[in-house]
Amino acid sequence: MEIEAAVVRDQGGPFEIENLTLEDPRQGEVLVRIVGTGICHTDLTVRDGNYPPDPPVVLGHEGAGIVESVGDRVRAVEPGDRVALTFNYDGTCSNCRQGDVAYCESFFEQNFGGVRLEDESSPISDNGESINANFFGQSSFATYAIAHEENVIPVTDDIPLELAGPLGCGIQTGAGAVMNSLNVTPGSSLVVFGAGTVGLSAIMAGQVVGAADIVAVDLVDSRLDLASDLGATTTVNPQSVDDVVEAVREATDNGADYAIESTGVTDVLQQAFDSLAKLGTVGVPGAPPLGTEVSLDVNDFVTTGRSVRGVTEGDSYPQEFVPTLVDLYQQGRFPFDELVEYYEFADINKAIEDAENGETIKPVLRMSDA
Repeated sequence: MEIEAAVVRDQGGPFEIENLTLEDPRQGEVLVRIVGTGICHTDLTVRDGNYPPDPPVVLGHEGAGIVESVGDRVRAVEPGDRVALTFNYDGTCSNCRQGDVAYCESFFEQNFGGVRLEDESSPISDNGESINANFFGQSSFATYAIAHEENVIPVTDDIPLELAGPLGCGIQTGAGAVMNSLNVTPGSSLVVFGAGTVGLSAIMAGQVVGAADIVAVDLVDSRLDLASDLGATTTVNPQSVDDVVEAVREATDNGADYAIESTGVTDVLQQAFDSLAKLGTVGVPGAPPLGTEVSLDVNDFVTTGRSVRGVTEGDSYPQEFVPTLVDLYQQGRFPFDELVEYYEFADINKAIEDAENGETIKPVLRMSDA
């Protein structure tokens, strides 16, 4: 079928909306008419060549829409179902079998390969030329997408469908870092470096689990104001203090029990680590370019018992965690809609510009009506 999709033709170049061809779904695949798609920093990381796949490529990995048709083996959804799309995983490796699907043995290939694993084919082409797609098992910067049974999540009709898309990556990453990865405990202290989508979701989750002190650190005052509205008890702008670490330690009674580093900046990771109390843990969902290294003094581990914990997709099992976040949203305890600004699909480059200059936290593209 013919679709419209936003294609990156050149590394670092713009997204160009083109007419392309999409294959029918195969046995384990699901054809979804995309209603809305969130724009995530990871899309831009790939655009700029810091992660695969290479151009030409169709990105987008926070899609939501209506199931149009399914492959023969699909049992989880059927045509007409409202679904949010998330990351892909094989469902068969040892980690997947024990529920740790964010650490699927083939996670990187499933989500950054640009092709199907079984035969290295792409579901999207341009006059016979293969276009890298299958990004996070969806490539949802398009009017229609091929997803997989593993990465479609049924969504109830009491939440706007286009709002559900960001739950599939950025929102669940931040919330899951607090609720799953670090298992932040009631009465504890939490510092979040970076008040973007991931960081603000972590702050909302910190309030949900009952953290007593929640510190937000960011360079943009408007984001710190929103962080306060969403549950931060203290905000710190590094440009307004002499020492970020000391400011955090003062706000948390000599160090935070937990820290989230969501910026992907190695110097900030050092600050997050230094802000911890003894036995504290920093979770790291922020992803810099491949090959980025950080140096930490080993004795700071040995003498303090601190630890650094990598975080992928908030350690989420999406089919269970995303509905949990929807329930919290409906209860008024997780107002992630306050992060969202909507744009028409044709305005994708404007949406990205607004995100990159800090005007918009979570842009969501509207492709069609629910």
